[in-house]
Amino acid sequence: MKNKLLSFPKLVAFLFLLLMAIIWVVPLIWGLVTSFKGDMEFKTIGFKFLPVEWVTTNYTSLLVDNDSTPLLHWFFNSLIISVVHTLLVLIVVSMAAFAYGRLHFKGRNALFLFLMATMMFPGVVNLIPLYKIVDSLGWVNTYWAAIVPGAAGVFNIFLVRQFMVNIPIEFDEAARIDGAGDFQIFFRVVLPLLRPILMVVALFSFTGSWNDFLWPSIVFNDIEKMPITSGLQLLQGMYTAQPTLLMAGALIAIVPTFILYLFAQKYFLQSMSLSAGVKG
Repeated sequence: MKNKLLSFPKLVAFLFLLLMAIIWVVPLIWGLVTSFKGDMEFKTIGFKFLPVEWVTTNYTSLLVDNDSTPLLHWFFNSLIISVVHTLLVLIVVSMAAFAYGRLHFKGRNALFLFLMATMMFPGVVNLIPLYKIVDSLGWVNTYWAAIVPGAAGVFNIFLVRQFMVNIPIEFDEAARIDGAGDFQIFFRVVLPLLRPILMVVALFSFTGSWNDFLWPSIVFNDIEKMPITSGLQLLQGMYTAQPTLLMAGALIAIVPTFILYLFAQKYFLQSMSLSAGVKG
């Protein structure tokens, strides 16, 4: 009886996770099989999970670069934007977190509290002033319009700073005794210990940049320079939509983030504890 009571919570947890997995996986599978349906079959035949006839025309029409839907060009645009944005985020966030968590200067805590208070405002509030700034810099229809904004994300700074608090300050003091300056302490002592949390920040930043739809749709109107998220809306057409074509394009778009999660999941799990990777 005792063993049964102990196993009941595990059984409930297993059933709950199984239900969540089904809810997540079934739409993905349905989207996959739909991408292999013909457009006429999808519109004329009622709900049918598997295609009557498996076709690859949706993928072949998308992967052939043309003037109207250059999907591969959009794909590489997104790849460049997301990679450079992620690298910029890591540089800015790690240095800002080091300043707020390790350096001592007048008004540090007040400035950090003010920075945290800005998280109360929804992101859409900044769209118009941010567009004005980007336009005045001449960045509209350039990669910089999607790379630079959001590089100093407040939540990322907070996350890295909180992780850094768990790193013993004695490491810094020992380095200073050996004659190290602030930059040397940051690069040689603190930065290597931040690897787990920086991997998580990189993961979030890459997927956030890759999946962003609203901001790229505002700052890009040149078809050749669009990322894949804003480019996919052109597949709908002005008067009609092709759901099977859209589904194929959406599945191609999620491939990089899916692969990224497969290889970086161990770092994501390590981030669940802010003290992961730091042993006193």
